[in-house]
Amino acid sequence: MAPEPEKLTSRPSDANGLLLPQPFRVKSRRRETADTFTMALAPASPRVEEWPFEPGQFNMLTVYGIGEVPISISGDPTEPWRLIHTIRAVGAATRALCRLAPGDILGVRGPFGTTWPVIEAEGRDLVIVAGGLGLAPVRPAIYYALAHRAAYGSVELIYGARSPQDILYYHELERWRGRFDVRVHITVDAAPPEWRGRMGVVTKVVAQARFDPSQTTAIVCGPGLMMRFTVKELLDRGVSSDSIFVSLERNMQCGMGLCGHCQLGPLFICKDGAVFPYSRVKNWFEKREV
Repeated sequence: MAPEPEKLTSRPSDANGLLLPQPFRVKSRRRETADTFTMALAPASPRVEEWPFEPGQFNMLTVYGIGEVPISISGDPTEPWRLIHTIRAVGAATRALCRLAPGDILGVRGPFGTTWPVIEAEGRDLVIVAGGLGLAPVRPAIYYALAHRAAYGSVELIYGARSPQDILYYHELERWRGRFDVRVHITVDAAPPEWRGRMGVVTKVVAQARFDPSQTTAIVCGPGLMMRFTVKELLDRGVSSDSIFVSLERNMQCGMGLCGHCQLGPLFICKDGAVFPYSRVKNWFEKREV
């Protein structure tokens, strides 16, 4: 009697998904800015048909022979068969990732990390503040909130970039801006004279956003300085430190809290985060020397 064919699984085993990279194939590649690309990946192994994740989680991506880096998942969590990552070329591994073309193979481990509290925030106002590349990690939370729009009060999306040329997901932001049930604010630090949009830092926009501080959950992701001032503005407006969530990245190398490179005080960013309630990390948030 012939053996039964191996059954497809929605996820690899822990050993092959968390410790050993699984082969994925680049399905498409799109330039976002001068140094940033978005790649769509799909499992290359017939043993894996999808890769479920939750908003806020990240994967470890491996370019064989060069290295491995943590990259936030920036796709739609309802489409686990299509893994999306937006990557900025800043080091050897990320530059190699950005050189990959459709059909190329890379390794994927994960998903790792804590999640944005999109389910816990249902019934409350939702404020999402992102700066620069920080829009990529919060995009799955935006997808979730828009797909379940009736579950929230007001929804405010505030995004800041260095210049109009540095805006991520430009056309998608325009589509979201055209909706009547979400307020999208885009601001840039500097722009040419023909720019007709807002200029200035995101904290000024936060000060003008419409939400009930006592019933608000805030999601914040971006450069450290931007996050510190945004958190301060939210606290000044009366949002509880337990209701402000930030994403921290700190030298993550293993994704599982084994190597110790990402330790921040008593925390391991990859295992305990990278998403934290501000109340949990506020004592370490501004200590640059640790």
